[in-house]
Formats: sequence, C-alpha cells, structure tokens
Amino acid sequence: MTQLQNDEIFNILVGKISTAINRTFLRAFANEGMEITTEQWSVMACLWEKDKVTQQALCDITAKDKPSMTRLIDKLEKRNLVTRVSDHNDRRINLIHLTDTGASLQRKATEIVQMVATKTLNNITEEELNTSRIVLKKIMANLK
Repeated sequence: MTQLQNDEIFNILVGKISTAINRTFLRAFANEGMEITTEQWSVMACLWEKDKVTQQALCDITAKDKPSMTRLIDKLEKRNLVTRVSDHNDRRINLIHLTDTGASLQRKATEIVQMVATKTLNNITEEELNTSRIVLKKIMANLK
C-alpha cells in the first residue's frame, strides 16, 4: 500500500471515529432528556470549570472561531443556560456566565460524558491510550 493510500485510510478512519463519537454523545444526551449538542457541551464544560469568561477565551479553549462561538452562545442563551454580562472594567467586553439552569446540568452531563468515555475506551490499555494521545497531539501541532 502506498503512503497516499495509508493517509487516505487514516483520514477516513479519523473522520468516522469523530462522527461516531459525536453521534454517541448526542444519543446519550437525548436518552437522558438533555437537549444539548456536543459543541454546546464543550462550551458548558469550560464554564463549569471557570465561569464568567470572555467569548475570546472560550474560542481559544475550544479552538472555535468567533462566528461559531457567537452562534453557540446565542443558542445557549436562548435556552437560558448562559447569559452575557458586561465586564465591570471594560463595558465593551461581555463575560459569558452560567445561569442556574446551566449550572444545574453539570452533574448529569458529566455522568453521561464519563459513561460514553468509558464505553469508547473499553479494551484499550493505558499504554495504547498514552501512545494515541502523543500521536494525536503531534498531528494537531503539525496542523497549526
């Protein structure tokens, strides 16, 4: 098999894995009555870790561009999960803040994510997982 064929197979495999994981998360959230996407979850998870951060900080952490983040925050705000609050020091900056409803989802969402992660990583040794992390981080670094 040529290098090009190997690269094509790798690209297809990575895409399929990403899609399968995303579908699994969406199904798991829906089964528990949580109407949230994986992208929305990624923003919420950042806010559960540290509340009242700028939209730019969320972009940096999640590697999403500003327009995508704006749409995500708009949707979360419509669902009363987050709100935009003006920064006391600079009113031009909005801080993204969890509402009580948004904060209340943390435990359930974290349990769901842990369940999916456990299922996803079943029969994978710690050594295999560490090797995978190293390789994927190198690939990401190469793409920057």
